[in-house]
Amino acid sequence: MNLGKKLRYLREVEGALRGFDRALTQQELVRLLKKEMGKAISQSYLSQIESGARPHLTNPTRMLLAKFFKVQPGYLVDDTEGYSTELLSELGGVENRLDRWLLDGAEQFHGDPELREALLGVARHEDSRQCMVLLGAILDNPGLAERLLQVLTPAGGGRHSR
Repeated sequence: MNLGKKLRYLREVEGALRGFDRALTQQELVRLLKKEMGKAISQSYLSQIESGARPHLTNPTRMLLAKFFKVQPGYLVDDTEGYSTELLSELGGVENRLDRWLLDGAEQFHGDPELREALLGVARHEDSRQCMVLLGAILDNPGLAERLLQVLTPAGGGRHSR
């Protein structure tokens, strides 16, 4: 993945973590950096990076964005061609790939402990594929997910209360 795509992805994740139903805009990111980190970068600089017109970040900008997004500074570079975070072996098949995908998702949503724990719980289950198929079946039945949450949520709050 190139740096521009990574920044767009991080804006999307940050928007979700902050309760938006969308990615942060570049302008919102600029304002948040100034407000929360006390440092500024321009929206045009972000636009150049995301479009690929400027292929590299300066080190101070890389450190600022890494701290804001809570990622390692080394993440904010282009991946080398052929780079993959996944194991190349298909040993274990679908179940292992699904578990890795769930674990990666849990890592991405570290700011939402309830979602993170749900993803980790499915990944830890001995048949995570069956869990996902079951979730799909539940969601195919209108209102069932809400009814199940009501039944499974202890009165007065709890893990799944909203």
